[in-house]
Amino acid sequence: MSAPKRAPKKVVLAYSGGLDTSIILKWLKTEYDCEVVTFTADLGQGEELEPAREKALLLGIAPENIYIEDLREEFVRDFVFPMFRANAVYEGLYLLGTSIARPLISKRLVEIAAMTGADAVAHGATGKGNDQVRFELSAYALNPDIKVIAPWREWDLTSRTRLLEFAEANQIPIAKDKRGEAPFSVDANLLHTSSEGKVLENPADEAPDYVYQRTVNPEDAPDTPEVIEITFEKGDAVAINGVALSPATILTQLNDYGRKHGIGRLDFVENRFVGMKSRGVYETPGGTILLEAHRGIEQITLDSGAGHLKDSLMPRYAELIYNGFWFSPEREMLQALIDKSQEHVSGTVRLKLYKGHVRTIGRWSDHSLYSEAHVTFEEDAGAYDQKDAAGFIQLNALRLKLLAARNRRLKKG
Repeated sequence: MSAPKRAPKKVVLAYSGGLDTSIILKWLKTEYDCEVVTFTADLGQGEELEPAREKALLLGIAPENIYIEDLREEFVRDFVFPMFRANAVYEGLYLLGTSIARPLISKRLVEIAAMTGADAVAHGATGKGNDQVRFELSAYALNPDIKVIAPWREWDLTSRTRLLEFAEANQIPIAKDKRGEAPFSVDANLLHTSSEGKVLENPADEAPDYVYQRTVNPEDAPDTPEVIEITFEKGDAVAINGVALSPATILTQLNDYGRKHGIGRLDFVENRFVGMKSRGVYETPGGTILLEAHRGIEQITLDSGAGHLKDSLMPRYAELIYNGFWFSPEREMLQALIDKSQEHVSGTVRLKLYKGHVRTIGRWSDHSLYSEAHVTFEEDAGAYDQKDAAGFIQLNALRLKLLAARNRRLKKG
């Protein structure tokens, strides 16, 4: 017979102030008779967070147990930018906007638990998705003794009707539009917006235009292209159009450019870590511009061997982030390699933004490896002796000649 579950005395809850996490807050107090600390992170989701404080107070949380923190700069500086140094893309398309936010939230949950003497943390991720894995792997990596509570895997509130009944029975405010079926679920932060479920569940149906919240329809974007310049230092963007800006401010401004020109939309069916396929609509306007710009500056500053090795490792790096292994030793090892590759990735990229597209149209750097003298079709003043190519080709052709000779011999025999 297994031992009974140890009830937590104090729990730090990742709290948005929305209906689901408010129900979780009340459920924790009812189910475990424990003290609850709420943590609300401002990751640039674009929502007013003070209502979360008011809702927590209304639900009986002591003022000293309510934490609301602006983590935008830390999010971009310590999580988004390191990921973009790798040009990380999951399954060829997804820029990992939800995935990269979870380790930071988990980090603060564990830190606040230590500060407040809590023995558990809780999240509102469902038992079907990736976020439960990301939250919990990160939490255990930072504190192996922490208890993690995932109400969606424990309670019997398995339908929207039962959730609303629980809310009404416990005097939890319900917005009028919550009484019906929500059209889709949204997760947002400074890097992206993710929409899933309901009207998006059939991958054969085109997503309604109202799903897109961060970008104009590319067809309705300005008819005149816009040109901007992004400056990099050691792989990180540091300025736009010559104006030095903080990491979060850079991403915010790039989001504004992307919104205006309808850049960064993605309708994607991905393979979740838990085993199922999921259709989501993502908007990553600033991130899409940033990825193109970073690729552009790497083209002239990164050695071919280093660049090809880095590109070969990128899918593994992206998968680690997607699956929740940000704090794993293998991700940290790959990050050290990636950061080493960025020592000379400094310079400026000029980009053209137009109707859903971003394109590099110029790049320059004091660290450039590009030699016009070597590649010119005009006189190169002896920079390159074309006769050298003959020996290079013969050496590389040797094994191919031997293979061809053997195959011809066997075919004749």
